[in-house]
Amino acid sequence: MLRRALLAAPLALAVRPARAAEASVTIDNFVFTPPVLTVAAGTKVTWTNRDDIPHSVVSAAQPPLFKAHVMDTDETFERVFDTKGTFPYFCGLHPHMQGTVIVT
Repeated sequence: MLRRALLAAPLALAVRPARAAEASVTIDNFVFTPPVLTVAAGTKVTWTNRDDIPHSVVSAAQPPLFKAHVMDTDETFERVFDTKGTFPYFCGLHPHMQGTVIVT
Protein backbone atom coordinates (compact mmCIF):
# COMPACT_ATOMS: atom_id res chain seq x y z
CA MET A 1 0.00 0.00 0.00
CA LEU A 2 2.80 2.43 0.89
CA ARG A 3 4.66 1.51 -2.32
CA ARG A 4 1.57 2.33 -4.39
CA ALA A 5 1.23 5.74 -2.65
CA LEU A 6 4.90 6.55 -3.27
CA LEU A 7 4.60 5.66 -6.94
CA ALA A 8 1.52 7.87 -7.34
CA ALA A 9 3.10 10.90 -5.61
CA PRO A 10 5.34 12.03 -8.51
CA LEU A 11 2.39 11.83 -10.90
CA ALA A 12 0.28 14.01 -8.60
CA LEU A 13 3.05 16.61 -8.48
CA ALA A 14 3.44 16.57 -12.25
CA VAL A 15 -0.17 17.62 -12.91
CA ARG A 16 -0.13 20.72 -10.72
CA PRO A 17 -0.57 23.89 -12.78
CA ALA A 18 2.51 26.02 -13.25
CA ARG A 19 2.62 29.17 -11.19
CA ALA A 20 2.01 32.27 -13.30
CA ALA A 21 4.81 34.78 -13.60
CA GLU A 22 4.47 38.02 -11.68
CA ALA A 23 5.96 41.49 -12.15
CA SER A 24 5.49 44.79 -10.38
CA VAL A 25 5.43 48.51 -11.05
CA THR A 26 5.82 51.06 -8.27
CA ILE A 27 4.19 54.47 -8.33
CA ASP A 28 6.27 57.01 -6.41
CA ASN A 29 7.02 60.73 -6.78
CA PHE A 30 4.71 60.93 -9.85
CA VAL A 31 6.68 58.22 -11.71
CA PHE A 32 5.95 54.62 -12.78
CA THR A 33 9.02 52.47 -12.04
CA PRO A 34 10.05 50.81 -14.24
CA PRO A 35 8.63 53.07 -16.95
CA VAL A 36 8.86 50.22 -19.48
CA LEU A 37 8.25 46.66 -18.29
CA THR A 38 8.80 43.65 -20.56
CA VAL A 39 7.06 40.42 -19.53
CA ALA A 40 6.09 37.06 -21.01
CA ALA A 41 2.47 36.42 -21.99
CA GLY A 42 0.47 35.23 -18.98
CA THR A 43 2.29 37.46 -16.49
CA LYS A 44 0.36 39.20 -13.72
CA VAL A 45 1.49 42.80 -13.31
CA THR A 46 0.81 44.56 -10.01
CA TRP A 47 0.98 48.34 -9.68
CA THR A 48 1.48 49.65 -6.12
CA ASN A 49 0.96 53.29 -5.19
CA ARG A 50 3.78 54.33 -2.83
CA ASP A 51 3.05 58.03 -3.31
CA ASP A 52 1.23 60.07 -0.67
CA ILE A 53 -1.48 61.12 -3.14
CA PRO A 54 -3.95 59.07 -5.21
CA HIS A 55 -3.08 57.68 -8.66
CA SER A 56 -4.69 55.34 -11.18
CA VAL A 57 -3.59 53.21 -14.14
CA VAL A 58 -5.45 53.58 -17.44
CA SER A 59 -4.75 51.90 -20.76
CA ALA A 60 -3.95 54.40 -23.54
CA ALA A 61 -5.85 52.27 -26.08
CA GLN A 62 -9.23 53.50 -27.28
CA PRO A 63 -11.38 52.12 -25.83
CA PRO A 64 -9.17 51.43 -22.78
CA LEU A 65 -8.20 47.78 -22.32
CA PHE A 66 -7.90 48.25 -18.56
CA LYS A 67 -8.64 50.94 -15.99
CA ALA A 68 -7.77 50.83 -12.31
CA HIS A 69 -9.76 52.32 -9.50
CA VAL A 70 -8.18 55.39 -7.90
CA MET A 71 -5.51 53.99 -5.58
CA ASP A 72 -4.57 55.60 -2.30
CA THR A 73 -1.17 55.05 -0.68
CA ASP A 74 -0.19 51.35 -0.59
CA GLU A 75 -3.20 50.23 -2.64
CA THR A 76 -2.66 48.01 -5.67
CA PHE A 77 -4.09 47.18 -9.07
CA GLU A 78 -3.43 43.88 -10.86
CA ARG A 79 -3.85 42.74 -14.45
CA VAL A 80 -2.80 39.57 -16.26
CA PHE A 81 -1.37 40.22 -19.72
CA ASP A 82 -2.27 37.19 -21.86
CA THR A 83 -1.83 38.77 -25.30
CA LYS A 84 1.49 39.70 -26.90
CA GLY A 85 1.87 43.36 -27.79
CA THR A 86 2.77 46.81 -26.49
CA PHE A 87 0.41 48.33 -23.93
CA PRO A 88 1.01 52.01 -23.11
CA TYR A 89 -0.77 53.40 -20.06
CA PHE A 90 -0.98 56.59 -17.99
CA CYS A 91 -2.26 57.89 -14.67
CA GLY A 92 -5.90 58.92 -15.08
CA LEU A 93 -5.41 61.71 -12.54
CA HIS A 94 -2.00 62.89 -13.80
CA PRO A 95 -1.80 62.14 -17.56
CA HIS A 96 1.84 63.26 -17.77
CA MET A 97 2.69 60.06 -15.86
CA GLN A 98 3.14 57.38 -18.51
CA GLY A 99 4.40 53.81 -18.73
CA THR A 100 4.40 50.81 -21.06
CA VAL A 101 4.02 47.06 -20.65
CA ILE A 102 5.56 45.02 -23.49
CA VAL A 103 4.33 41.44 -23.66
CA THR A 104 6.49 38.94 -25.56
